[in-house]
Amino acid sequence: MDSATQMVIDGQQAFAMINAVLWTLLRTGALLMAAPLIGTRAVSVRVRVIVAAALAMALMPMLPAPPAQIAFDAPTVLTVLRELALGVSMGFMLRLAFEAGALAGELISQGTGLAFAQMSDPLRGVNSGVVGQWFYLAFGLLFFTLNGHLALVSLLVDSYRALPVGHALPDTAAMLAVAPTFFMQVLRAALGLALPVMVAMLAVNLAFGVLGRAAPALNPIQLGLPTALLLGLFLLALLAGELGPPVQRIFDLSFDAARQISA
Repeated sequence: MDSATQMVIDGQQAFAMINAVLWTLLRTGALLMAAPLIGTRAVSVRVRVIVAAALAMALMPMLPAPPAQIAFDAPTVLTVLRELALGVSMGFMLRLAFEAGALAGELISQGTGLAFAQMSDPLRGVNSGVVGQWFYLAFGLLFFTLNGHLALVSLLVDSYRALPVGHALPDTAAMLAVAPTFFMQVLRAALGLALPVMVAMLAVNLAFGVLGRAAPALNPIQLGLPTALLLGLFLLALLAGELGPPVQRIFDLSFDAARQISA
């Protein structure tokens, strides 16, 4: 085999590898752009693209073969859109799990008197309460503690094996029904996470309400706010040690919902 033929074969292999990486990068990049933590505004787009490209190159040899070439026709455009939609949908399911923590923090802050403490949240790109941000960060730490990043890579590999690039979606109606069902589970989980503190703070507010009717001279408003604040912080400290099991259940629900989309 002469050098010219060897160069042609090497060039074809190189283009085939680039083609496979590009196809893998579509779903991988869309998932990371919509995923929590790395998909937030706190991480620059350049870093997200580098991480997505590195992950795509690492996973490409283990995945089913993508289409042989990229052509500018309708099937290719539809395949590209389908890959982006799958990645964004799976990332959105994972992000909803973190929003459950933020919602639980907002519900708790309403009862503890910390709802007025609003500040810019760089992770979510909105103004939110400090308790909600604390819950979001706690969910992020527990995500890595529970090996959620490894489960994310496993989810991505399983999605390619269940639904390779270029294959049609099995049941679009069933996929669309996953998000509303999981959204209801997220609301239920957020309420269950915040309910103990909410009930305790409701009892405290009722007690000071009765005290205000019985002895108005004690000025229960000035006593109630610092008491509710200190008790709320104490209950948050107790809740922090019990976050592991309920947060793990929320993550399990989110990964199950993401797998249902790509199943």
